[in-house]
Formats: sequence, C-alpha cells, structure tokens
Amino acid sequence: MWAVCAVMAAALFWSSSYAVTKQVLEDVGPLSIGAIRFTLAALLLGVMVRLSRHRPARPDPRQRRQLYLSGVLGITVYFILENVGVDLSTASDASLIVATYPLMTMLVELVVFRTRMPLLRVTGVLLATVGAFLVVRNGAEVGGSSRWLGDILLLLGGLAWAGYNVLGKRASAGQDAASVTYYQTLAGAAGFLLASLLEADDWQLPGATASSLLVYLAVACSVGGFLLYNYGLHRMSSSVAVNILNLVPVFGVLGAVVINGESIRLAQVTGGVIIIVGVALGMIERGQGATAKDAGGSEPSGTATARTAAESGPVPDESEAAVPTAHEVIDGSR
Repeated sequence: MWAVCAVMAAALFWSSSYAVTKQVLEDVGPLSIGAIRFTLAALLLGVMVRLSRHRPARPDPRQRRQLYLSGVLGITVYFILENVGVDLSTASDASLIVATYPLMTMLVELVVFRTRMPLLRVTGVLLATVGAFLVVRNGAEVGGSSRWLGDILLLLGGLAWAGYNVLGKRASAGQDAASVTYYQTLAGAAGFLLASLLEADDWQLPGATASSLLVYLAVACSVGGFLLYNYGLHRMSSSVAVNILNLVPVFGVLGAVVINGESIRLAQVTGGVIIIVGVALGMIERGQGATAKDAGGSEPSGTATARTAAESGPVPDESEAAVPTAHEVIDGSR
C-alpha cells in the first residue's frame, strides 16, 4: 500500500513540474530556472551520497566521463528544450507530449542495440505518434506558430531524453541509483550554469513566490520524486511502477488547469488518451519480462535499482530520470 502511494506521489510531483515551471517563467528565464533548480538538486544529492552507508566504489575516469556526458544530454540539453518549449507552448501540451518519451526511447534502443520490436509494441508506437500529432496540431490551431514551435521543441526533447537513457545504461554499471543521479545532475547543473550566462543581462532577484517554486522544483520534483519512486520500486515489480507512471500526463493536465488556469480542448483530451493507450500497449511485453525477473528473485536489489535507474524518468522532469524504468522518468523531470 505504502509503495503504491510513494510511486503515485512521485508521479504527482513530476507531473506538477510543467505547470510550476510555467509559473516561474514569468519571473525567471528558462536557462536560469534550470541552473538554479539543478544546482540545488546536485547539492542535496551530494549530501545523500556522502551520508549513504552503502556507497559503491567511485566510478573510474571513463565511467565518470560517460555519466557526465549523459547528464549534459539528459539534463542540460533536455531541460533547455523542455523549459523553452513550455515557455512557448502550454503546460498541458507538455504533460501530454512527454508521455510519448518511453516509446521514443524504445525506438532509439531499436536503432542502437538492434533489438526486435514486437507487433504489440509497434502498434503502441503508432498510436502514441497519432496522439502526439493531435496534440501538436491542436497547439498550432489554437496558439499559432509560437505554440507549435514549443510543441516541436518538446518532441525534440524526447530524442535527447532517449539518448540520455541509452548512454546512461552503459555508464551506470556497478553504481546505485543515487550515485548515478548525483554525477549526472552535477554535470547537468554545470552545463546549465554556463548556458544561463546568456540571460545574464536579464537576471534579477526572483520574488518570494518564484523562489519558493524553484525550491519546490529542486526538492520535490528532482530529489523527492526520485526517493519516492525508488522506495516504491524496491517493494513492487517494475512493471507495476511503470504502469502507475501513466498517471503523469493525467496529473499534468489537471495541474495545468488548476495552477495555470489553462483550458483543455477535445483534441488535447483525445490525443492524450490515445498517447496513454499507445504507451500502455508498448509497455506490456517489457512489463511481462520485468515481472518474470522480479518473480525469479535472481537479481540483487542493488543491481536491480541501478539497472532500473539506467534504463528508466519526472519525468522528465527529475532528476530526472523517466520511463520504462527509474531514470527514464525522474525528471524529470522528469
């Protein structure tokens, strides 16, 4: 029961990040938001890693370079695209489009690892593509070229996120989820600090509301979502956890309505439902494999956590990690 509540809470935190980011963008630039958010998250994760009683061996130089590169790709590049995309588009569009990211990752894995894609998964990819098209077309009709461009940037963010997960899978061997996330967040924060210099002329002290929301993004969405998701993941099969994460777009749209006062059109709802159905179909066979592995009990929990984190997201929008497994969702922002 507590495990399910923990994963649902993580999904709620990650899904709220789009609406919260939209609010902060009124006072802070998209690059500066990322710099502040992930610097705070890196500091908190660094303390967690230092205080951990079961710290793995420090990654070797080659592994650290891979982790840093994946962090720049999955945090700096991805969240620049996400923050700018949300600025141009809407939080509700972002919540729905991000739901397609797990299938984007599967397609990248198909190309990189030359894995086979079962018919059911192909059907899921096609459905999710149709759903994303409906959402983007609705944005173009309602918001014009600006919102359409924002939706395209959000879709391009999915490719960056997919590349991050493929690279992170190779770089995380022998490391636990907290360590992997720390090194990636550290590199991502450094990249954002450099990128934020482009907004130096517009820097100003954010107001109390924007400051509190920035802390929320770092503490709740980045670090809190990560901890809650991994707590639940230790106590349930990964397939169940991933299915719960299908609530992210639902919570995200509700957050956009409640927090930002956005209106939702039928085309968005239709596209969102099709995306969720497509993602669910695409995850079925992967979920069955995960369940079999969980039942076999042959994989130590530490290894399972590291594997899950590497393959994973909140979500985007945490740290960033979000999808078929832990990191693919943490989000992120994921």
